Amino acid sequence: MLATMGYITPEITGKLPGYLSPSAGLKFADVPNGLAAISKVPAAGWGQILAYMAFCEVSQDQSAGTPAAAGDFGFKVLTASDPEAKKTKLAAELANGRLAMMAIIGMFFQDGLTGSAWGDWANYTASPLRAFENELGVQAPVGFWDPAGFTADGSTENFARRRQTELKHGRISMLATMGYITPEITGKLPGYLSPSAGLKFADVPNGLAAISKVPAAGWGQILAYMAFCEVSQDQSAGTPAAAGDFGFKVLTASDPEAKKTKLAAELANGRLAMMAIIGMFFQDGLTGSAWGDWANYTASPLRAFENELGVQAPVGFWDPAGFTADGSTENFARRRQTELKHGRISMLATMGYITPEITGKLPGYLSPSAGLKFADVPNGLAAISKVPAAGWGQILAYMAFCEVSQDQSAGTPAAAGDFGFKVLTASDPEAKKTKLAAELANGRLAMMAIIGMFFQDGLTGSAWGDWANYTASPLRATSQ
Repeated sequence: MLATMGYITPEITGKLPGYLSPSAGLKFADVPNGLAAISKVPAAGWGQILAYMAFCEVSQDQSAGTPAAAGDFGFKVLTASDPEAKKTKLAAELANGRLAMMAIIGMFFQDGLTGSAWGDWANYTASPLRAFENELGVQAPVGFWDPAGFTADGSTENFARRRQTELKHGRISMLATMGYITPEITGKLPGYLSPSAGLKFADVPNGLAAISKVPAAGWGQILAYMAFCEVSQDQSAGTPAAAGDFGFKVLTASDPEAKKTKLAAELANGRLAMMAIIGMFFQDGLTGSAWGDWANYTASPLRAFENELGVQAPVGFWDPAGFTADGSTENFARRRQTELKHGRISMLATMGYITPEITGKLPGYLSPSAGLKFADVPNGLAAISKVPAAGWGQILAYMAFCEVSQDQSAGTPAAAGDFGFKVLTASDPEAKKTKLAAELANGRLAMMAIIGMFFQDGLTGSAWGDWANYTASPLRATSQ
């Protein structure tokens, strides 16, 4: 709050009269507002600031439980003798302090970028961003756009180096994009790409699949041309080539204004092409083609699993993380086996939360020797500390039985989730398939449900209900 007012007050009231440091001949009016003041305040001034901070810290006992620890330093203008009035003012102070923390960070950020914490952008003539706002590539509607702050240092050398790189990447991306599109429209070149290898142009597929088909001599030619483009011109800083002008007047122009317009268009097209070629690579890698009807992507590795259990409307086969992109049926089967187990455990756990709330606890004793009744065991996470060691032993023994009582190696019925309980599956293959698909969907829902129950139970002491009833929640300790 002090820092925020320190920004605002000099702008409204003006600076103090007289000298900040008579010995240095430094007037208050000579000290700029904001971050620029840091380098102007003399060492003695910083010493006074630090001394006052130290005084505020050590002049009061701020140990736990003292009035100062709660923010009351005895300045009754800021607090009050009346407890209720003090509570209201301290609550307002907290709210204002939170607002001021956001405000001062915003002021620091804008001041650092523009040289002032507010005002008209047209007045920020000293901002490092001004160095590049008239450069090529600054186009409507965003203007000069540098969200990562690469140009915040104002270095024209770094800007020129990055612009040179951007031009090269854009040009390569435009060629690559056209290299995808042109063969689809015009067809392949006639004749042989490599007569010695008997390889025709028509034999080379379009896109990423071409990488393995082009012979070594072809890659050599591509690399040689790239090297020629690099070394055939002087591209050192300040040269025409460094700015993208290699003397091909079809791409640029003799007229400076026409050249500027074309180079600006080239930058915009290059940026679009960089996005386009990445999209083409991604779709080609996943589907085997950079465009077209999904029904035609018969060679895509995703096709291997689109008829598996669990592929359901409306999303169909959904693998946003790309786990199945390698097309490995072994890896898919292993993950499906794991998914089934997690889903079944989650369904049991979810029902374990819900059932006692609806039907009540079992009668009698959970542990007669310990005198522990089922009714004594709370529902949810709180039960963990109540179940005796022998109970946990039984749970672990049952889990081990489920794991070792069946052969779950790859390709067995158990690996696909069929443990022979025909109530859960069915003798009829179609009925079994329907039930297993439903089980997968229910298991996925249960995995989400049990995580939500754990989270709410851990925070509030119960997996559901009215917040007013959560009197034992740890959150209640700080409801101030």
